[in-house]
Amino acid sequence: MVWFASIGRLLLRPVAAVTLALTGWTAPALAQPAFWVVKDADSTIYLLGTIHLLKPETEWRTPKLDAAIAESKELWLELPTTDAQAMQAEMMVLVSRYGLSPADRLTKKLTDDEIATLDEAARLAGLSAGQLDVFRPWFAALTISTAAMTRAGYDPASGVDSKIEGVFRARNIKPKGFETAEEQIKVFAGMSPQQELEYLRETMEEYQDAPTELDTMVRQWSTADLAGMEELFVTEMKVEEPDLYAALLVNRNANWVMKIEDMLKGSGTSFIAVGAAHLIGPDSVLAMLDARGVKAERAQ
Repeated sequence: MVWFASIGRLLLRPVAAVTLALTGWTAPALAQPAFWVVKDADSTIYLLGTIHLLKPETEWRTPKLDAAIAESKELWLELPTTDAQAMQAEMMVLVSRYGLSPADRLTKKLTDDEIATLDEAARLAGLSAGQLDVFRPWFAALTISTAAMTRAGYDPASGVDSKIEGVFRARNIKPKGFETAEEQIKVFAGMSPQQELEYLRETMEEYQDAPTELDTMVRQWSTADLAGMEELFVTEMKVEEPDLYAALLVNRNANWVMKIEDMLKGSGTSFIAVGAAHLIGPDSVLAMLDARGVKAERAQ
């Protein structure tokens, strides 16, 4: 379930402040996250799969990665920025539109035991079940899962996307986004009522394990364990939530591939930093590019 944090990193920061409490796990001293490069006669595109939330002390930059970033004159992220403060006004409007349902209270859909669990989980975000009562199930689930991870020391501001954006902005390069915040939110808001409730129930059962799962993911990502990442990031979602898998990964990847092909029609060097799940597995951006005759090579 921890793969839902990709959107939650932006949704949660404007809504609730959380207390960070570091756990004992640390990343490997010499992280070597995998990244790829696509080239044609006059274009070079680097593609890095990222982790959206990291502990502040995690070291992940390498000489090869820094060189690729320095070479690039353009940055593409999932959204035009990772800065929650800059997006706060927009996000609050979108949350009100897609994440709240005052006329259809959440607690009416849950048992007494589930409400008690919701209340316990909500406290991680400094909230209560009563305050989550106007949330749609999908938004309540994201609130809980992301709060669990930030409480364990994982910070969106320390995420790879955020740090890379900072490097480019220091060079006065404004990022471009493959999609809008509304398009991302609609992936969740478009779930059926039953799917939303199932997602919330599974989150309430598993939220305490989310930090441990993310520890594993970061370890795999840091050591370029692509097989392990595929199993945890992709295969689990594909098996357990096939409809959401299609919406969250397959469909979005297909849209991004068309934009990457347009980028290749131009010239220059670009850097793409998107969630790691988008670059691994049979329906990844890299696999879709390969099917179109565009070959990506490992750069690290």
